[in-house]
Amino acid sequence: MTVASNHALPKPEHPRPQLVRDTWLNLNGTWGFEIDAGDSGWERGLTTRELTGEILVPFAPESALSGVGHVDFMEAVWYRRTITVPGEWAGKKVLLHFGAVDHDATVWVNGVEVARHRGGFTPFTADLSGLAEPGEDAVLVVRARDSRHEMQARGKQATWYSNTHCQYTRTTGIWQTVWLEAVPEVHIKHLRITPNLADSSLALEVPLSQNRAGHTIKAILRNAGTTVAEASVRADLDLSPSLRLGIPQDELRPWSPEDPFLYDLEVAIEDATGSPVDQVASYAAVRSVALDGKVVRINGKPVFQRLVLDQGYWPDSLMTSPDDAALVKDIELSMAAGFNGARLHQKVFEERFLYHADRLGYLVWGEFGDWGVSGGGTVGHNQKPTASFVAQWLEVLQRDFNHPSIIGWCPLNETHQLLHDRITVLDDVTQAMFLATKLADPTRPVIDASGYSHRVRETDIYDSHSYEQDPDKFRLQQEGLADGKPFLNRTPDGGDYSVPYAGQPYFVSEFGGIWWNEEEARQAAEAGNDVASSWGYGQRVASEEEFHERFEGLCRVLLQNADMFGYCYTQLTDVFQEKNGIFTFDRGPKFDLERIRAAQLRPAAIEGEQDL
Repeated sequence: MTVASNHALPKPEHPRPQLVRDTWLNLNGTWGFEIDAGDSGWERGLTTRELTGEILVPFAPESALSGVGHVDFMEAVWYRRTITVPGEWAGKKVLLHFGAVDHDATVWVNGVEVARHRGGFTPFTADLSGLAEPGEDAVLVVRARDSRHEMQARGKQATWYSNTHCQYTRTTGIWQTVWLEAVPEVHIKHLRITPNLADSSLALEVPLSQNRAGHTIKAILRNAGTTVAEASVRADLDLSPSLRLGIPQDELRPWSPEDPFLYDLEVAIEDATGSPVDQVASYAAVRSVALDGKVVRINGKPVFQRLVLDQGYWPDSLMTSPDDAALVKDIELSMAAGFNGARLHQKVFEERFLYHADRLGYLVWGEFGDWGVSGGGTVGHNQKPTASFVAQWLEVLQRDFNHPSIIGWCPLNETHQLLHDRITVLDDVTQAMFLATKLADPTRPVIDASGYSHRVRETDIYDSHSYEQDPDKFRLQQEGLADGKPFLNRTPDGGDYSVPYAGQPYFVSEFGGIWWNEEEARQAAEAGNDVASSWGYGQRVASEEEFHERFEGLCRVLLQNADMFGYCYTQLTDVFQEKNGIFTFDRGPKFDLERIRAAQLRPAAIEGEQDL
């Protein structure tokens, strides 16, 4: 099948809004597909023959929108498609990009292996030079292995057959956009944009594929078509030339939730005659994040972070949004409920989500989907990491560094190491991911692991997870923060998970999770019992009114705590059997949204702190 246009395809938008070229081709759509139950496809010649079925990329085969809907375990799956590389790309290199393939991918083009990648959340690229030239046909074959027995970063994907508790339907294979891109031999690999509000500037690094004598990097920053700043630098001396874009004070508009202003950015390579060699369109923002005692300041202002836990799942498409509008809708629903941001939980979201967060002024914490092993009930059962975790996390940091909406990083979630036990591989990986984050991005705060085991003494942020449902007990639990003795998650027998609290900014990064399903409650009342088929935290509320009273009470405890910089409520939507969302799984209303909003928009004590 040959694609002739970017129109009438699933998810036709450019998947990488901060590095856009005109010469690209969306490869979403119908591909050949086959399940390889025994992972024997290589031996059986699946690289060389047509496959038996079809799938709609980029939806995972477990999803309804893929047209496959197979939810059993799949050790491996195969994809095949014939494309024609546009003839007008003559003289350029052809790159094949994958937004994400879960979990272990191998790619062949015209029978030649061109890429291998491990990790289900991060992008990778194959250079098709010499294999698929402009004007020629190319046969693309992809094998994705997703063994149930391998220790891997899965996030919320169930390792049992069925969805259980807060574990959801698995995602196998391609689940984000696939596209071709034409680039010159000397081209911009990516951009690294670092804002400096104190200096009213943007620092720009431009990693290049190669250097050429006489070449120059030129960057232009614009506001509604008017040039705000421009700069140039020689491109022949360094593999990653850097330059500074100084912004005049009368043109400075710091990005914030109230004013999420984005500058347009154009970056080009020019040859000695001034002719463009390569050119990309992007955008940038000036924004600062600072720590001041227990306060997290954005642009020098204390902003209480009213976050919601966002799992990023949809009924018919699972981890892939059904379309671009669905990404926007989730942000708009969250903001309508009074949240000003989200913790993107146990999943690396599609980059277009971050683009919409950037333009809508939505604060987010970037997170890795480190959970990989479920069940067993033993300490450490969720994480058995490998060096691959660190490699994948570095790919996340490189992809998402430029997004102003990201105000913090969370590499790990609910690790369970015991404080006085032997040092483990998980300890090593925790330290490595923290240090890698600080080295890759010194501009944002980093929490070593959200909830449970804080093992890095230098962690920028300290937190806990608490699903105490009684507001009065919740207040008593949290009031020790004023004396430097915050609530800490502990082992089931009361033992220590964490190094001592050292006065860092503190928040409860998971709370609430109030369990409510109206239909189930009605059926239980009619039957005269309280047998639940759904799942949630604590004792279910008996009515919507009880939900609102509990929600208002829990939020009030944290908003009134003068030492608390924010919170994260569990969660935005129901997900399958987990019925503790503000909205239903299909994004329908469950509660009085204005009442939820009003409960959150009470002034927070920490927002009364003096501005810098």
